[in-house]
Amino acid sequence: MKIMYRYYLRLLCFIFIIQLFGLSRTNSQDLTGIWKGYFITESGDYYKLEFQILHNGKSSITGVSYSYLDVRFYGKATMTGNFIGSSSTFRIREVKTVEVKSLLGGATCIMNYNLQYSRSGKEEFLEGSYLGMFERKDNQKSGYWGDCGGGKVHLRRVTTSDFYVEPFLKNKLQPKKIIYNEAPPVKREKNDTPANPEKNNTIKTENKTNTNPAPPPPSQKENKTEPKEEPRPLQKPNTTPQKTSDMPKIDLLKPSEKPKPKENVPVPSVLKTRENELVKTFEVDVDEITVKLYDNGEIDGDTISVYLDNKLVLASKRLTASPLTVKIKMEEEKVHELTMVAENLGSIPPNTSLMVVEAGDQRYEVRITSTEQKNAVVRFRYRKKN
Repeated sequence: MKIMYRYYLRLLCFIFIIQLFGLSRTNSQDLTGIWKGYFITESGDYYKLEFQILHNGKSSITGVSYSYLDVRFYGKATMTGNFIGSSSTFRIREVKTVEVKSLLGGATCIMNYNLQYSRSGKEEFLEGSYLGMFERKDNQKSGYWGDCGGGKVHLRRVTTSDFYVEPFLKNKLQPKKIIYNEAPPVKREKNDTPANPEKNNTIKTENKTNTNPAPPPPSQKENKTEPKEEPRPLQKPNTTPQKTSDMPKIDLLKPSEKPKPKENVPVPSVLKTRENELVKTFEVDVDEITVKLYDNGEIDGDTISVYLDNKLVLASKRLTASPLTVKIKMEEEKVHELTMVAENLGSIPPNTSLMVVEAGDQRYEVRITSTEQKNAVVRFRYRKKN
């Protein structure tokens, strides 16, 4: 009985340790950074939303939120909350607004967000709902969450801000500097040391004499080399013309097969004047892919132009429920860039679209957001199987 008791005790301890280890792994998720997306009110109004978050310790969260509805409304608020790693639950609420510009009139609202963290490949998302409460700055009794409506929220982790990076994030987001001058010196092997250059030269000449016995003899054999030169023009004229006649045909075809000068396509001005934000990079193993673009959400008149490797392939096309299709022929080890340019933000800014990539049996979905200041870029690289 004692042996069985000890066995069960050890088993329970082992299970407890595994649970603690799993809990520590889930709690180790760091949400520090920039999250961009939107929220939709119950009445269907579409607002752009951005979080800048500092994840303090295991669960504590602080930060700021930015929200705006084109030129009619803009607001910035401080936030506080927590992240429960075991359930991937993210709860955060706005404390107070610090900047507000509104042409709509009326009172301002602060938000209470209840979001769920998820990950798909390298993409990270915060999705869920919110409740609003009218903000009272005159020391009146506060209302309740929901008296200012509610709605749905969708955010994605990004690397750039539509506004400016808060001071508490600047040091967190700076990439580490790589110092290349500190590489260890290369160790030379004994055979590579140029201690005796004369010996090296003699070894080389010895090798040459073994492979070509004709060169080493002195000038006495110069007379023997002269008759060897006479038959060469008689023997080679019949063979060399055939080879040279064949080679130009191959050389003339190669430039046409590889039009390298055409690759230097000038960059359109709309790609120079706007910021180009990289959204996603795909690696595919098929030589042709199909890209389909839909309106993401309510069809509100969003219009885009699409550039493939700086070449215009779709000009001022409206996003609808029917796809805009672009086919890309892939070249091995070459990176192709597909750039979405917002020509019109529609009635619900910003310009949002859903990209569906079909690569053989594989199918991918990417949410694309572009504005009049930023273009969205997706890259594709082709690598053969095996």
